[in-house]
Amino acid sequence: MLAGAVTDLLGACRSVLDCTLGGGGHALALLEAGVERVVGVDRDPDALESTAARLRSYTEAGRLITVESNYAALDDVPSLAGASFDGILLDLGVSSHQIDDEDRGFTFRAGARLDMRMGGGGGGDATGTAADLLNEADERALAAVFRDYGDEPRAARIAHEIVRRRANRPFSTSDDLVGAIRAVLGARSGAPDFARLFQAVRIAVNEEITGLETALPALRDRLAPAGTMVVIAYHSGEDRLVKNAFREWSAACVCPPRQPVCTCRGRPLGSTLTRRPISASDDEITKNPRARSARLRAWRSAA
Repeated sequence: MLAGAVTDLLGACRSVLDCTLGGGGHALALLEAGVERVVGVDRDPDALESTAARLRSYTEAGRLITVESNYAALDDVPSLAGASFDGILLDLGVSSHQIDDEDRGFTFRAGARLDMRMGGGGGGDATGTAADLLNEADERALAAVFRDYGDEPRAARIAHEIVRRRANRPFSTSDDLVGAIRAVLGARSGAPDFARLFQAVRIAVNEEITGLETALPALRDRLAPAGTMVVIAYHSGEDRLVKNAFREWSAACVCPPRQPVCTCRGRPLGSTLTRRPISASDDEITKNPRARSARLRAWRSAA
């Protein structure tokens, strides 16, 4: 349902900016649907290289152009200066390939190193690894990570346990973080807890929430008239940002409620296309259980 919705919403566009190219699944579907040109952005050079090779016929024809960048920093990319698009796609989160690669440090499988940088082996634009965060952040900052990004009611206790343990031995592998989590949540804690709290660390390492907050209005301004933006979020904080942004952009007035005279733009910038978010189908969840938390929202700019 998600894949079909992306094609339905963006398949008639002439040009699409795919801000999270990853393995190129969405890009391929859009190119096959007739999109003339897809610009695929990713901060992971390995993903760009493998996807460009797999879709070589489209890259050679000039229909797929790849750009190494964080989607939150596209204004710093000279080749995209002044570029606008009929469609923009953001499929947030981490690709299955990245999670399954233990060298990338996203997994909580035993022995995996605590890296979690989206940019690959060189670290991309992340300033430090997950190990750096866990070993260097103070207790209050760690508690905020688990509370705000992991919805964890015992965030302060987990943060305290991490600080206590790192005083004896620095955190370096997934086992270290799993051990701290299990010490607080108990022996019955399992994969769902680890996945949620490892995701919280990943979001903090890559500054994903703040990056999305910065990127949304900048990407909106790159839409051509009557252009469509599609965002697939896997985290409640991300989805909330997207929902609120689309709601504000669709409002005619964003002045404070009691202000007697409107001093804002006085018109909607566009309209929300999805009254409720679109979720993954049962078939999609069966093929990829990580799609269970996916929520798709779409917005169209004014003509």
